[in-house]
Amino acid sequence: MGLNDLILWINGAFGSGKTTTANELHRRIPHSFIYDPENIGYFIRKNAPKSMQKDDFQDHELWRSFNYSMLLSIAKDYSGTVIVPMTIVDEQYFDEIVTRLRTEGVEVKHYTLAASRDTLLKRLKRRGDGSGSWPAKQIDRCIASLSKETFAKQIETDQLTIDDTLEIISADANIPLRPDHRGIVKKKLDRLATTIKHIRF
Repeated sequence: MGLNDLILWINGAFGSGKTTTANELHRRIPHSFIYDPENIGYFIRKNAPKSMQKDDFQDHELWRSFNYSMLLSIAKDYSGTVIVPMTIVDEQYFDEIVTRLRTEGVEVKHYTLAASRDTLLKRLKRRGDGSGSWPAKQIDRCIASLSKETFAKQIETDQLTIDDTLEIISADANIPLRPDHRGIVKKKLDRLATTIKHIRF
């Protein structure tokens, strides 16, 4: 394995702040890299016949096995912190990737960013996803599944800022964060840019 191999898996319902949290961690953790398992799902959808495609690309065994293999390869060859912002609520799928990586000796620190239904809906609305959108319709399923012990550690974010969340993860993972010298306006603009960049059309 790499000299400092560590995976930070940032889980949570849609609208919980995974992407923003991951990008802020990347900004403040030296020698870090963001790995997005979602990209494999879009690859499958683009390259597989429609008759083979599933509504949720996580249901493809190939999605799970490829992401496991890719993360294992990165952990072996990359000396740094890998940050994975990805909603995963199926315990079997979690085991096929996260538990399997741990079995191979990879240190995976898993965090679920939790929030109430109302908070999640408000956050989704701010990014342009209404109550009838696909992410909003997944909220109840996500909240129910992610409350299980499998998906610890839980971080209740309703009353937390992104910076608060970073500090909690940093302390728990024993990873020091470099100072953030941005002003309030610059910080807000950077986070807005991150949100816009990751909107899927």
